Amino acid sequence: MSKDRAIPHDFEGEELESVFVGRRDGAARPTVILVPTVMGVSDLEKGFGRQLVELGYNALVADLFGTKFRGASRDTMFGELNRLKSDRAALLRRMSHVLELARGQSEVQPNQIVVAGYCFGGMCALDLARSGADIRAAVIFHGLFDPPGLPAQKIKAKVVAYHGWDDPMVPPDKVVALGHELTAAGSDWQIHAYGNVAHGFTNPNAHEIGIDGVAYNALAAERSWTSFINLLEEVFG
Repeated sequence: MSKDRAIPHDFEGEELESVFVGRRDGAARPTVILVPTVMGVSDLEKGFGRQLVELGYNALVADLFGTKFRGASRDTMFGELNRLKSDRAALLRRMSHVLELARGQSEVQPNQIVVAGYCFGGMCALDLARSGADIRAAVIFHGLFDPPGLPAQKIKAKVVAYHGWDDPMVPPDKVVALGHELTAAGSDWQIHAYGNVAHGFTNPNAHEIGIDGVAYNALAAERSWTSFINLLEEVFG
């Protein structure tokens, strides 16, 4: 049975509060860092974390925005997204901070970490892999692929992207560009594209954001989750 624990932490003067989801015995296990969408930490990501616990892993749901934005409006959160995206070097420092936070938890095997993100969180997971970070894999669910404009590094992590082909935020040319980028960086990569699937396909409430081209797709959600679990079995053994 899982147990949630809030972890307050500070990043460059900002008060953050991530959520650790683990087993009650506190034993060290492989861990997945889950990086939420633009809306920040929610029950959706914590629910994904509890599913991972049932499979024998831990999860840390990363807070990138700060406690004062918990439950804020869509417009407020999109303003924060634009703030963080405007400085990708600072965003990478934020993600590196979260990675070290996870490694510092007694329940985490520090060399057995996968980072998975959703939408904006997918871009964050991808940027961490792009930096050459020592993680087992970076997993991107309907993420943003725009390169960060930072010096290219050899990518050590496996990279897997789950992408809706009809995602208006990431047209096909950006998907192809990511493939070329990951190949040049020496990554072991996969891109799974789902036909007739839009952005946000893992979220049953995706339509509530009120943006065209954002919609839940139960089949794509199930297919991507099944593939994700197969990847965890591969990298964690």
